[in-house]
Amino acid sequence: MGKTSKDKRDIYYRLAKEEGWRARSAFKLLQINEEYNIFDGVLRAVDLCAAPGSWSQVLTKKLRKNTDNADEVKIVAVDLQAMASLPGVKQIQGDITKVSTANEIIKEFEGLKADLVVCDGAPDVTGLHDIDEYIQSQLLLAALNITTHVLKTGGVFVAKIFRGKDVTLLYSQLKLFFEFVTVSKPRSSRNSSIEAFVICQNYNPPPDYVPTMVNPLLDHKYCDFNQFTGTNRFIVPFNACGDLSAYDSDTSYPLLLEGQDSYEYKEPVQGPIDPPYKEILDKTKAIQINKV
Repeated sequence: MGKTSKDKRDIYYRLAKEEGWRARSAFKLLQINEEYNIFDGVLRAVDLCAAPGSWSQVLTKKLRKNTDNADEVKIVAVDLQAMASLPGVKQIQGDITKVSTANEIIKEFEGLKADLVVCDGAPDVTGLHDIDEYIQSQLLLAALNITTHVLKTGGVFVAKIFRGKDVTLLYSQLKLFFEFVTVSKPRSSRNSSIEAFVICQNYNPPPDYVPTMVNPLLDHKYCDFNQFTGTNRFIVPFNACGDLSAYDSDTSYPLLLEGQDSYEYKEPVQGPIDPPYKEILDKTKAIQINKV
């Protein structure tokens, strides 16, 4: 009953398994692309905080349509966790706050820069929105820091963001590096979630900017960021992307969808290969064996 009720509650969770995606988050990137054409002409892409790999799957499928020679497409996935391999994706298990990771990415591109950088990373949420928003902003800025090392001029950067009352400073800093900055809420993202995605287009850093991992762009001083005025204040446009005829992520649907005759439960495409609770499971199994 638990498996069936979970499938029924979340239509995108079920569709992800049926279509072979590793996670439901694949639909978020697909819907963003439908609205902004971020894959147009892209041959080199970087997926930051990539595990379990659903966004890398989308990149592999979409970027190969941009060329007749599949060897021209290069995708690099970066994450601290181990991730099951994907055909055509080079994996780097590393820290996005380290210069060595940026150099390794450029090395994979044979000295060239990426056309697109995406980041779907998020911290373990506490439920306290102000804390979650701050931690997520730090993660996004870490992703932006490494992006300034690996993204070509005119490139695109897409990252998860937690919307809140104190994000004006973050928007202003993104606007320093990109001509167009927009916040988008894909239809597959639940309305109850504070997550959205910032789409930054046409990368054009300041003339005197030198990429560095030393100084964070967002300092740790507490102040009212909404008091910025003039050129220091930038409010980005907000756009809800995804066709209105698509499934609603907050609605429950019957197990039999249109065109289906029967329902069959499917296991997740790719479970975690090294989950944080693995040690506890091993200890539990050892205790049970000893009892026998």
